[in-house]
Amino acid sequence: MAAAAAAAAVGEPQPPQPELPAPGMSLDKAATAAHLKAALSRPDNRAGAEELQALLERVLSAERPLAAAAGGEEAAAGGGGGTPGAAEEEALEWCKCLLAGGGGYDEFCAAVRAYDPAALCGLVWTANFVAYRCRTCGISPCMSLCAECFHQGDHTGHDFNMFRSQAGGACDCGDSNVMRESGFCKRHQIKSSSNIPCVPKDLLMMSEFVLPRFIFCLIQYLREGYNEPAADVPSEKDLNKVLQLLEPQISFLEDLTKMGGAMRSVLTQVLTNQQNYKDLTSGLGENAWAKKSHEKYLIALKSSGLTYPEDKLVYGMQEPSAGTSTLAVQGFAGATGTLGQVDSSDEEDQDGSQGLGKRKRVKLSSGTKDQSIMDVLKHKSFLEELLFWTIKYEFPQKMVTFLLNMLPDQEYKVAFTKTFVQHYAFIMKTLKKSHESDTMSNRIVHISVQLFSNEELARQVTEECQLLDIMVTVLLYMMESCLIKSELQDEENSLHVVVNCGEALLKNNTYWPLVSDFINILSHQSVAKRFLEDHGLLVTWMNFVSFFQGMNLNKRELNEHVEFESQTYYAAFAAELEACAQPMWGLLSHCKVRETQDYTRNVVRYCLEALQDWFDAINFVDEPAPNQVTFHLPLHRYYAMFLSKAVKCQELDLDSVLPDQEMLMKLMIHPLQIQASLAEIHSNMWVRNGLQIKGQAMTYVQSHFCNSMIDPDIYLLQVCASRLDPDYFISSVFERFKVVDLLTMASQHQNTVLDAEHERSMLEGALTFLVILLSLRLHLGMSDDEILRAEMVAQLCMNDRTHSSLLDLIPENPNPKSGIVPGSYSFESVLSAVADFKAPVFEPGGSMQQGMYTPKAEVWDQEFDPVMVILRTVYRRDVQSAMDRYTAFLKQSGKFPGNPWPPYKKRTSLHPSYKGLMRLLHCKTLHIVLFTLLYKILMDHQNLSEHVLCMVLYLIELGLENSAEEESDEEASVSGPEHCHDSWFPGSNLVSNMRHFINYVRVRVPETAPEVKRDSPASTSSDSLGSLQSSRRPKVLQRENYRTAQIFSLVAERRKKFQEIINRSSSEANQVVRPKTSNKWSAPGSAPQLTTAILEIKESILSLLIKLHHKLSGKQNSYYPPWLDDIEILIQPEIPKYSHGDGIMAVERILLKAASQSRMNKRIIEEICRKVTPPVPPKKITAAEKKTLDKEERRQKARERQQKLLAEFASRQKSFMETAMDVDSPENDIPMEITTAEPQVSEAIYDCVICGQSGPSSEDRPTGLVVLLQASSVLGQCRDSVEPKKLPITEEEQIYPWDTCAAVHDVRLSLLQRYFKDSSCLLAVSIGWEGGVYVQTCGHTLHIDCHKSYMESLRNDQVLQGFSVDKGEFTCPLCRQFANSVLPCYPGSNVENNLWQRPSNKSIQDLVKEVEELQGRPGAFPSETNLSKEMESVMKDIKNTTQKKYRDYSKTPGSPDNDFLFMYSVARTNLELELIHRGGNLCSGGASAAGKRSCLNQLFHVLALHMRLYSIDSEYNPWRKLTQLEEVNLQLGNEEQQPEVPILYHDVTSLLLIQILMMPQPLRKDHFTCIVKVLFTLLYTQALVALSVKCSEEDRSAWKHVGALKKNACDAEKSYEVLLSFVISELSKGKLYHEEGTQECAMVSPIAWSPESMEKCLQDFCLPFLRITSLLQHHLFGEDLPSCQEEEEFSVLASCLGLLPAFYQTEHPFISASCLDWPVPAFDIITQWCFEIKSFTERHAEQGKALLIQESRWKLPHLLQLPENYNTIFQYYHRKTCSVCTKVPKDPAVCLVCGTFVCLKGLCCKQQSYCECVLHSQNCGAGTGIFLLINASVIIIIRGHRFCLWGSVYLDAHGEEDRDLRRGKPLYICKERYKVLEQQWISHTFDHINKRWGPHYNGL
Repeated sequence: MAAAAAAAAVGEPQPPQPELPAPGMSLDKAATAAHLKAALSRPDNRAGAEELQALLERVLSAERPLAAAAGGEEAAAGGGGGTPGAAEEEALEWCKCLLAGGGGYDEFCAAVRAYDPAALCGLVWTANFVAYRCRTCGISPCMSLCAECFHQGDHTGHDFNMFRSQAGGACDCGDSNVMRESGFCKRHQIKSSSNIPCVPKDLLMMSEFVLPRFIFCLIQYLREGYNEPAADVPSEKDLNKVLQLLEPQISFLEDLTKMGGAMRSVLTQVLTNQQNYKDLTSGLGENAWAKKSHEKYLIALKSSGLTYPEDKLVYGMQEPSAGTSTLAVQGFAGATGTLGQVDSSDEEDQDGSQGLGKRKRVKLSSGTKDQSIMDVLKHKSFLEELLFWTIKYEFPQKMVTFLLNMLPDQEYKVAFTKTFVQHYAFIMKTLKKSHESDTMSNRIVHISVQLFSNEELARQVTEECQLLDIMVTVLLYMMESCLIKSELQDEENSLHVVVNCGEALLKNNTYWPLVSDFINILSHQSVAKRFLEDHGLLVTWMNFVSFFQGMNLNKRELNEHVEFESQTYYAAFAAELEACAQPMWGLLSHCKVRETQDYTRNVVRYCLEALQDWFDAINFVDEPAPNQVTFHLPLHRYYAMFLSKAVKCQELDLDSVLPDQEMLMKLMIHPLQIQASLAEIHSNMWVRNGLQIKGQAMTYVQSHFCNSMIDPDIYLLQVCASRLDPDYFISSVFERFKVVDLLTMASQHQNTVLDAEHERSMLEGALTFLVILLSLRLHLGMSDDEILRAEMVAQLCMNDRTHSSLLDLIPENPNPKSGIVPGSYSFESVLSAVADFKAPVFEPGGSMQQGMYTPKAEVWDQEFDPVMVILRTVYRRDVQSAMDRYTAFLKQSGKFPGNPWPPYKKRTSLHPSYKGLMRLLHCKTLHIVLFTLLYKILMDHQNLSEHVLCMVLYLIELGLENSAEEESDEEASVSGPEHCHDSWFPGSNLVSNMRHFINYVRVRVPETAPEVKRDSPASTSSDSLGSLQSSRRPKVLQRENYRTAQIFSLVAERRKKFQEIINRSSSEANQVVRPKTSNKWSAPGSAPQLTTAILEIKESILSLLIKLHHKLSGKQNSYYPPWLDDIEILIQPEIPKYSHGDGIMAVERILLKAASQSRMNKRIIEEICRKVTPPVPPKKITAAEKKTLDKEERRQKARERQQKLLAEFASRQKSFMETAMDVDSPENDIPMEITTAEPQVSEAIYDCVICGQSGPSSEDRPTGLVVLLQASSVLGQCRDSVEPKKLPITEEEQIYPWDTCAAVHDVRLSLLQRYFKDSSCLLAVSIGWEGGVYVQTCGHTLHIDCHKSYMESLRNDQVLQGFSVDKGEFTCPLCRQFANSVLPCYPGSNVENNLWQRPSNKSIQDLVKEVEELQGRPGAFPSETNLSKEMESVMKDIKNTTQKKYRDYSKTPGSPDNDFLFMYSVARTNLELELIHRGGNLCSGGASAAGKRSCLNQLFHVLALHMRLYSIDSEYNPWRKLTQLEEVNLQLGNEEQQPEVPILYHDVTSLLLIQILMMPQPLRKDHFTCIVKVLFTLLYTQALVALSVKCSEEDRSAWKHVGALKKNACDAEKSYEVLLSFVISELSKGKLYHEEGTQECAMVSPIAWSPESMEKCLQDFCLPFLRITSLLQHHLFGEDLPSCQEEEEFSVLASCLGLLPAFYQTEHPFISASCLDWPVPAFDIITQWCFEIKSFTERHAEQGKALLIQESRWKLPHLLQLPENYNTIFQYYHRKTCSVCTKVPKDPAVCLVCGTFVCLKGLCCKQQSYCECVLHSQNCGAGTGIFLLINASVIIIIRGHRFCLWGSVYLDAHGEEDRDLRRGKPLYICKERYKVLEQQWISHTFDHINKRWGPHYNGL
């Protein structure tokens, strides 16, 4: 009633008074609002209402703001239009205050939400939103749920999937019309409205007053902003500008709708109240501005009616030019009478009823203009006008969302649906003009799918608003705009029009939204029934379908290739499928029961009428025009499918819905033409039409189309065949396939219509077609389950299939409500019955398998059906593949060893209505063809293949299976052969015709043929090689008196039959037929003259078969009738349903069947076998023929030789690739060993894989190893825990990088650099944990000069795959492994074998001196040789491999110390990585997986050569500190400069590499051992110090005491207790142990230190050094590593390195200290080392302690651990905001190494032209990145400048990937795949294993 009061108040409009301040205006807004609310709450609220109106008028006047903003272009240009004016913001603020009635707006919102009774979710989303669909819970196929409702409901075990919304949608949770209640989520399980309190009246009172004005204001803005465009094209710019200005207003409305049910019902009131609308829009007469706005609205309305496309006139603007016609509704509807019964008074169809009818256009007087079209839309409420503007502005997203958000309100839903329907025609017009038709289509469907999926609503609108009429009319009107004249059949006089597939309307699928709505409403039974009952609609619809009949006509190019291949066929197939077939399936789904017979009768009736009109329109008589084909016959297919349904489900009598014979003849022509054209296309007769014609042939049979295209066509042909004369049908088939001329007994013939090379494949095509026609039972009696099973078996037999590809390949009834829904139970149960699942497996070296289904053995054995396979293959090679698999199965199971023929399968029995089909097998014409072909095959005529024989035998067998009644008149037929009315066969039954002997045949042959004997009688049978020409002119031969079988002319037969039928119906058709026969054939002079010859044949089908048996088996008399031994065979023939075997067995089967069906046959077979057949006479061949034959034979042999060679080559190459590429098993790469096996050879010999020469590497022609250099941070990713970190999937989980190896080493280096001298720091550690350079080789070598020329050739070769030659990349010429540099081999022996074999007996002191002297020699770079140049260049390559930041750690940039550090660190990186590849220890021993392919030896030479250039100042050489005692006083003198790094802080492994690389090469073994021994003493001391720092004060004092007692024992220097106690006593002099406080407690290890645990601790500290040293020794000296148990690794390595004295006994427990060999007295040197530490810890005790404790036990690196279920990752990351740009990325990705979240391709996070992923791959992995793409579930690898898609580690329940989450099934981690990924990362083999790389141009 408040609304009524408001209306009353509005009823007296106040004149606007902008200049007077209104009462209360001076107060603030809240107070005013409160005051007004109080005034309105009084019983008499007139005054309050008026006051409010005045206020609203002023605040919400649409004049000011937009006049400034968008009213004038100048203002906009001046900058006034950019931002929403302050006035609008002000207005919004006012509205919010007024709604809240003085309170706070947020509190008001909360208050309203409390009263939300809505039990529906109704959440509206836009494109790209991730939603769910559950088929188990859905009633409508369009049902969808938002993620929240889905996860809160229970859908376990349901058939659901996640999908990305294409067009937008809304959540259906709570709506029981669309989904079952069991699937509702916890929030929306039906709440009864009783427990929701009633809304207090005053809460929403203000809203009822304010909102009408607000919405009207919005509408005025929209009117104001719209300028009727000049050229019918709204300029998008302006529209978008207006929309941007209105953004806040629309958003405000949208927020209101989200407040719940209470607010929605107020809005519904406001939007649908007609009174409000009337008062506000019409009551503003005095206001000039309002008037102007109203005029704009009227102008905009004008174009909303439907007018003919031809009329490009705007109403009332200009006089129409003569000749255009605007059809008035009345005149038109009257003229065509098609819409006679539609009531034209409703305005809805005044926009519609034109444009129907058959295209016999009615021209009315040119000037007729009819007002009724102009005022099509009348708006009666805000809702209607709002929708109108929404359409005008092309569906802005915000408006759409607002209109949809209101849908949970039932009353609104009905009103809105009706409004939408009323505007339907207008929507279509706007859509056609739109530039953004894609976006607009999506928005339209977003709305309509919400409205039309609800059956109740659809029914209501259909009844009240003529929804069906409007839809059909609008569709028809839309298609009428793009019609062209059809050129099918009769180009000049055709009256038929078809759609032009090149038009944008079809090419861009613009019609899609309308068709999709139509299909949607037809899925409701109540609506479909109305459609099927309404004759007018059916006529109109058939009219619409006929626009597609014969579209996209193809004409065969005969001379030259087409210049431009049009791709319009996509549009044509899509249009037929979407606009014709899918509505058809929709209608068919409602014709399932007997009661619906009348619907079928209606459809069939109008369909036949439309077909008749079509035949008339294209002037069709009896012959299709040659060389043209269209694949689109939707009318035929409608007819066929409704017939099929009628017989299958409705028990209709087939004959009652069939037309007369003449119509059937016409009906069969075009589908038959398509079948023949398919054969022509596959025979390459259409090659000049380009590839697209093959594309059409493939699409026609492709799984999504076949059941709407080829299946109905074949079914229609089967129906025609079952009702027409069989002889007529068979002869039509051979004539269509153009092989009539081939079917002759003569050995030579001319074919007037076909080239010889196409004959064979066309004959095969014709026979295959007959076989399919006669054996296919898809629509002739198979049940749905049988069909599904047959389809599935056919697909599985071609290839193993994944679950999803099977779902995709099996044609399901496209209408979703039909029986077979993919994923339904029958699918799964049939699948498990016919197939076995093969779990996904891995082949080493890469390719990842998916889970596959493969046919069970019994399927091959019983069900493999070649006919079905041929019907369903898109590619011909699939038929071969199925046969190969079948053959393999038979061989394997031992059922048949040879080459089997396609098996013969017994068919399902025919439905009684189609029994006539089998008459085809029992007609003379077919028997003559079979006889002729058997004869020709036996005589070896040209162009006949085994395939032809196979088909012929198949047809004979089919005929015997389906023989009609038993012959009763056997005896009679024998006695009187004379009165046979035809000279070929006596009757039409195959069983009796088989035994009929044919003695002579008269043939027409070219005069040159060998059959024309000069005048000898025709007694010989033809044995030459040609073939025959059956005359095209039946008049030539009169019948001879003696019995010869006449030359048989199929064409003549067909003509005769056609004539008979036509004569029955009309007499004048005669004249039409005749002339056609004469004008087609070539003129007589052009070919050799034909003459008649008589051949003696004396064969019957039976005798031919027996001779064939001899021929096939290759021996005389091979056939012996089996029943002579066992008569039982005939009485109960055990004929299996399914037979394997080859031709011989097929012949035996046929003869057995023939004998068992007739005694006569049995007798004749026995007789034939008794006469021993004479050998076939040798052929007489003329010389010329011999020549061609020899040529053929030679060619054939050459071809076979070539095939053999190629096969051999391929297999050799394959086996080579297997050896070369197999990363994991180097054992089989013998040819690639670098090392030479015989130790006595002093120089290594290398093979160059380019020039093939072998020889040593020399100074001037060096050889090099093919290597790949790559920067790696894998080492830096090691952590100290065994368990890998988990990928974060909640906000709380985070991964911090400070416990990684790289971070720890960085901290250590920077700590040293803080306190010590820089140059000395850089010798104390190694770098390369991050960005170290890893060198790997495939083991092949080449001359470096050969390599240079190879690179040149690659540079000139433009076709490069995925690598960049300019960066030095190439693939190894032999094994194709990726590489980017060549590492020169050092001349001389590969292994320093001669030196290490002589052990020296020098004392360690002497060796120490020698080492020092050798290091002291300055290393000069050898003379400028080619070798040294190459060494320099490879060193440059190594440096450039990694980024500068990973090379320069010195404080002084460019200092030589950097290079020095970098070089020995390269060696360290490679050794450490090899250790990781061996699993982190050396227990397995052996020559190492990388042994044969290791390039460390060569790498060492290169590094050593360069490092010797830098001499370390002898003062600072660490060697001195290790081996000499110095005077102590030096240390304290130089306080002012930073000290050197104390030797105990040095990294021992780094020292080892420095010492060894500083030695002149080649190195002697005893020197190496000496260096190791010396360094071990330092290492051991470090271990003791670290141990002492870790333990507690009490432990220390105890140890100090114990050790002191033993100090004077003889082997004190080799006892860890003594040494430990000495270390502790030395270090306690400084402050190292003093600073003990709270921190120390943390370091106390809880275990009590036992001698065993201490020994273990010391060993663990020393092991990493021993491992690296042993590896180094293995590479330098070639010794094998011993294998051992983990616990004895230390002792084995120690003895291998020569640290253990040879006489060491292993009885008592091993003690690591026994390996010590001190070069100087132990206690003295330890004192010296500890002194350095003491002086440092005086000042920095904390840091001093930290540096002593080194973490040496790193575990193997791992990728992050991923969760089991992909959904957990997806739900967290796909909405996560990026930390850099704080937006939600379009393509989010996450790094699997460190867990960082990045934007893939995101321009927002780009830095200096690098996108975020590329940048991250450089920072995290030094150029290698492994990212999981969240929205695609795929892993992408970035390696330097290239990237590749690696695949997915998440698979669904069927073991398949789901790239891009297209199927949206639940995905689970595949641990094996993830392991493979991790393995490739650790072993750096991404480049070798993944093949498809491409450049990323920094754009990822």
